[in-house]
Amino acid sequence: MIIKFKNINGLKKLLQIILIFIFIIIFPINTYSAELLQINDVNTILVGDQNRSLYLSLYCIEINENDNEKATEILKKNFPRGTKVKIKPYGSDGDRLLAKIFRVDDETEMTQLLNTFDSSEKNCMN
Repeated sequence: MIIKFKNINGLKKLLQIILIFIFIIIFPINTYSAELLQINDVNTILVGDQNRSLYLSLYCIEINENDNEKATEILKKNFPRGTKVKIKPYGSDGDRLLAKIFRVDDETEMTQLLNTFDSSEKNCMN
């Protein structure tokens, strides 16, 4: 039995579109990642995307006032301006969003980075 498809090119294009759509869902491109704009201290981190910017504070960390400058330098060294980051919000403290901030390229997280140094204390259960 021979079956003739009159619109075989249309089926090929439809299949290609479906495969591209599935590929994008399975392996998303980091087009929606935020960019690190400025680090003033661990409680004042400016992050922005294409449309907006917002100030964040790191979740689950408390830095002594004496070690605040050292912690800020560590963050600036490991997260330079323009670094692509992901944000995982945990709540808010007044007008600031409390979040964990991860690098997109190697999944380094700011709070874990600061916890490796003696200048930080954990203040939460997570």
